[in-house]
Amino acid sequence: MGDMELVEALRRQGISDKRVLEVIHELDRATFVPESMRSAAGQDSPLPIGYGQTISQPFIVAFMTQALNLQPGERVLEIGTGSGYQTAVLARLCGEVYTVESVAELALPARERLGQLGFNNIHFRVGDGTAGWPEDAPFDAIMGTAAPERLPPALYQQLRPGGRLVLPVGPLHGSQELIRVTRPSAGGERPRVEKLLGVRFVPMISAPPPAFLH
Repeated sequence: MGDMELVEALRRQGISDKRVLEVIHELDRATFVPESMRSAAGQDSPLPIGYGQTISQPFIVAFMTQALNLQPGERVLEIGTGSGYQTAVLARLCGEVYTVESVAELALPARERLGQLGFNNIHFRVGDGTAGWPEDAPFDAIMGTAAPERLPPALYQQLRPGGRLVLPVGPLHGSQELIRVTRPSAGGERPRVEKLLGVRFVPMISAPPPAFLH
């Protein structure tokens, strides 16, 4: 499936955000998958990237990005860098991306890959995604690309008032749901929680103490 075919397939599946579709069209997904998988990169399906992790199918990438409703200049926290594909999509649509990956063997090549592609608005860390990135909080939006069993409190606390958080939650071998949580702008109000889609993601795992990748 070529890039334009993929974009048309995403439109048919309900992706309507023109900026998201443009970025999906512009980015070559083959750059973000192992060489042995590149012939399948144009397919709308998840692919293995090693270390028990996957690159999400383009529909899920587009759906989650659209659900964040990103605005130019916003600061985004991503939990689960993986190969850097979703990171690149976010970085094209916002001001700065802070991305955390628990597997150093994925984070290091992702940083190198994104640097070679000319991205200069991405900050990298190897560490426990459930802890977020407290030093640079609050964030306008947070995306999780791995599934905790329930929303980690630290991530919600690092969301600015009015900010949006999109991530899958649920057990590894059970039912997972993609949720969007909007933090209220006024104190005392309850967060808005929306169930968006049934999904299946790799688990969000803890990791050794954080390390910055400069």
